[in-house]
Amino acid sequence: MLVSPAPHLVRSLSFAASRLVPPSPAASFAVSRVQPFLFVRRSLRVRAITSTAGDVAEFEEMASGTKRKYYMLGGKGGVGKTSCAASLAVKFANHGHPTIVVSTDPAHSLSDSFAQDLSGGTLVPVDGLDAPLFALEINPEKAREEFRSASQKSGGTGVKDFMDSMGLGMLVEQLGELKLGELLDTPPPGLDEAIAISKVMQFVEAQEYNMFSRIVFDTAPTGHTLRLLSLPDFLDASIGKILKLKQKLASATSAIKSVFGQEEPKQDASDKLEQLRERMVKVRELFRDAESTEFVIVTIPTVMAVSESSRLHSSLKKENVPVKRLIVNQVLPPSSSDCKFCAMKRKDQMRALEMIQNDAELMGLKLIQAPLVDVEIRGVPALRFMGDIVWK
Repeated sequence: MLVSPAPHLVRSLSFAASRLVPPSPAASFAVSRVQPFLFVRRSLRVRAITSTAGDVAEFEEMASGTKRKYYMLGGKGGVGKTSCAASLAVKFANHGHPTIVVSTDPAHSLSDSFAQDLSGGTLVPVDGLDAPLFALEINPEKAREEFRSASQKSGGTGVKDFMDSMGLGMLVEQLGELKLGELLDTPPPGLDEAIAISKVMQFVEAQEYNMFSRIVFDTAPTGHTLRLLSLPDFLDASIGKILKLKQKLASATSAIKSVFGQEEPKQDASDKLEQLRERMVKVRELFRDAESTEFVIVTIPTVMAVSESSRLHSSLKKENVPVKRLIVNQVLPPSSSDCKFCAMKRKDQMRALEMIQNDAELMGLKLIQAPLVDVEIRGVPALRFMGDIVWK
């Protein structure tokens, strides 16, 4: 039989939820000050379930310092990235760090994790605590529209408008083999997440958001992350070539137009795409900044998940993305009497954990084991409960 958390912990969690004081309408989570917590702190202390989390997560190191830091949690789909990211954000906020948690996963679950609607595309104060915590789900479709609008004018087609804006309209047919329509009208893989991250970077750099010292990203599954990191190179190799072509022909087209008295075309489309490319480069630079950024890999104790995590770390290392920690989620707690199913499951998990210890890519990371619990991690009380287990 699956061993559950100590009964007093489940009761404490329920008790905390019942003691939650709903915020008043006037409590708009003003970012200028931090209110006292609305929870009874002692109700969420975790003692008996920590036996599988023997490796220290060194949360104090993560919470130390006032300089802004970005934490990006990523890994295979379905391993609990959102719960880990949300619980980390709650813990940062409760330790005095004004925090923003952002989902850049096209299939958002941050709203489900906090049990409130975060889908408006704007910062929303998280219900259930007076600590300064805001959450945001970014609509990937808006990111795709931003890319399309960079190469289109109202009512036009991407290729024609783009080439016209550069004074190269007469070359559209001749350049057909370059498949410009496919490039300009269809956003490349990873662009939606990259734009989402760049948008967050833009508004947190604004004066009114200076107070936020921790930014936590719930990123898309592994494949999206890897495509995001390669995106600046893709844009350089595609859009960059078009912009260079435009520069080479600019003087010739300018001379022809001056002879026939035509106006110099506007540079809107090319300027927008160049700005977009520069923003993507900034996103990659953020990922690589070891002083302000840490990528945390989240996995579960299965052979498939561990293998994918190993490949992810290898790719992140090649891109110079700093990785220190590996969270292994859903680890069965110890038990003196296992049913046959639990015994087999535990055996499989032990094999996966042994793989981590012997894997050249993963063995050097700080291992954090998060136990499987019999309560759904949903809402602030549950996230605080999980944070006390995982982020020590």
